[in-house]
Amino acid sequence: MQSKFLAVGCVVPWAEPLVGAIATQSYANPRYGPEGLALLREGLPADEVVARLTDADDDRAQRQLGIVDGSGRGASYTGAECNEWAGGRTGPGYAAQGNILVAADTVDALAEMFEATAEKPLVERLLDCLDAAQAAGGDRRGQQSAAVLVVGPEQGYAGLSDVFVDLRVDDHEHPLEELRRLFGIHQQLFGKTPRSQWIEVDDGLRKEIEDRLAALGFERLEDWAGVENLEERVDGMDAIDPFVLEELRRKSS
Repeated sequence: MQSKFLAVGCVVPWAEPLVGAIATQSYANPRYGPEGLALLREGLPADEVVARLTDADDDRAQRQLGIVDGSGRGASYTGAECNEWAGGRTGPGYAAQGNILVAADTVDALAEMFEATAEKPLVERLLDCLDAAQAAGGDRRGQQSAAVLVVGPEQGYAGLSDVFVDLRVDDHEHPLEELRRLFGIHQQLFGKTPRSQWIEVDDGLRKEIEDRLAALGFERLEDWAGVENLEERVDGMDAIDPFVLEELRRKSS
């Protein structure tokens, strides 16, 4: 999401693995998030959850809501009193909507980019969608904040969290550029080089690693990696992630 609104990421997005995702927008009703997820958890389809939430809301004419359920069905709602341009578009696996937009082209560009990038990882796909929507006009008030939230079963930190990516730009002149920069850092720290591409640590490389660690004041690779927030990329000393080795060489040069 992106908006001319401070810290949009703390209001709009809600998601639960295998259950669904919700965006509450316009004069947002944050209760749509937890209440909608609870209904999705019961097995209700996205369109019925949208209907139940909005029917129970006296201010629904000012609300906007997008939901994708655990089966990939999308539903979108735009109240009659949302600020123009306001509207949404749905398709397999997505619900795209916006308000106070330059034109419908913004939502169309977002949806079309999502449909055209199925081969990409989801986070990159969503970032591309936001860029396409901004290029098509975006929020007619300008830019301020942006966020991306992706969840998956045990896909987060150390396999103990369901939050794979939760990045927010709260107040920035170019929030989408900053969001993509933050995602790049996220990938460096928490991404994983396929184990088949790790470098076997022979005697010569082991000595180099030990010497470089000593120059930095460490005895163990794990200790240095923890300080650098690279612990997710370290697993013993029989082999080393090439990104970790590159960073160690850079920091100790």
